[in-house]
Amino acid sequence: MQHILQMNFPTRLVFGNHTIDQMVDELKDMKSRRVAMLTIPALQASIHPLVQQLEASGIEVLLDESIEKEPYFSDLHRLVDYFMPFQPDTVMGIGGGSVLDIAKLLAALLDNEQSVYDVVGNGLLKKRTKKLICAPATSGTGSEVSPNAILIDDADGQKKGIISPLLVPDLVLVDPVLSISVPPSVTAATGLDALTHCIEAYTNKFSNPFIDVFALEGIRLIAGNLVDAVLDGNNLVAREKLSMGSMQGGFCLGPVNTAAVHALAYPLGTLYHVPHGLSNAVLLPHVMEFNVPAAVEKYAGVAGALGVAPDADLHAMALKGIVRIREIMQACKVPDNLRSMGVTQASILLLAQEAMKIKRLLKNNPRIVVLEDAINIYEKTF
Repeated sequence: MQHILQMNFPTRLVFGNHTIDQMVDELKDMKSRRVAMLTIPALQASIHPLVQQLEASGIEVLLDESIEKEPYFSDLHRLVDYFMPFQPDTVMGIGGGSVLDIAKLLAALLDNEQSVYDVVGNGLLKKRTKKLICAPATSGTGSEVSPNAILIDDADGQKKGIISPLLVPDLVLVDPVLSISVPPSVTAATGLDALTHCIEAYTNKFSNPFIDVFALEGIRLIAGNLVDAVLDGNNLVAREKLSMGSMQGGFCLGPVNTAAVHALAYPLGTLYHVPHGLSNAVLLPHVMEFNVPAAVEKYAGVAGALGVAPDADLHAMALKGIVRIREIMQACKVPDNLRSMGVTQASILLLAQEAMKIKRLLKNNPRIVVLEDAINIYEKTF
């Protein structure tokens, strides 16, 4: 069956250092008068002067800094109640993926008859009445340019995806300077998350030549600069290239999406509250090993983008790519096992059972994953 390519680019995208400084002019051009702004306390030094500039320009701002972990449906409900009386015409998210995902859904669900329960899945959101601006502060999720938002359902503890072209922002400002505030451990985990987006898109069962361009360049940029950004957070050249690589990974998420790494990572987040990027990182080399027999040429291509020298033996080259991933993780001081994250061996069956429910991602994997495979991957990761 033919897989149809659909791309939804932001209406306007601006990339570059200090682009956040043009936010006042951008909002004036968009004729925004009342802005619901979501951000995180770590960005106060950048955000509070921005709020003052906006208010001095006659633009009202209502600020929230409460989303510091992966969000739940209840977080969204609370923020809808918080912002509804303010009646914003624009929603702005400045932060990591959790903040951006909540901002996207707020823009869609404020003044909307639909609830979040109505829109879980692909293409179910019918309208968005608020203007939407996203500015990432981490180089990880690519949420700023993707049509996806991920929340945890309080009722069953599962991560659920809302996918719609209406979640793609009107304006994206990618300012690598914002990411300087991100500590080394978060830089490492989010960078490896972005790298996983690119690798899973390129090796995807539904991969596409157009998306492969973004995926391979994203792999090259992230692999070539992540360690430098972790070792020296003020290395702006590395930060710029990571921001670009992460954004390119985000462009992969709508048309192609992720696969088994993300499916197996989700239960680690919901059952053990392991940060999303870290969950992906620890699983990535093991899922790659599992997948190589089903997509040798693709994984050799991944290895090339990771900086591995060409090799006529594509299988050997693919395996060298996995070695390179492990080297990057080690240099970034990222844990390489589940045990160190507090996961117990007794929970592996439950983790595998929960992962098998994420069919929307598992169907993308180049090799079919059954329950026994999921158990074996977790065992090797343990």
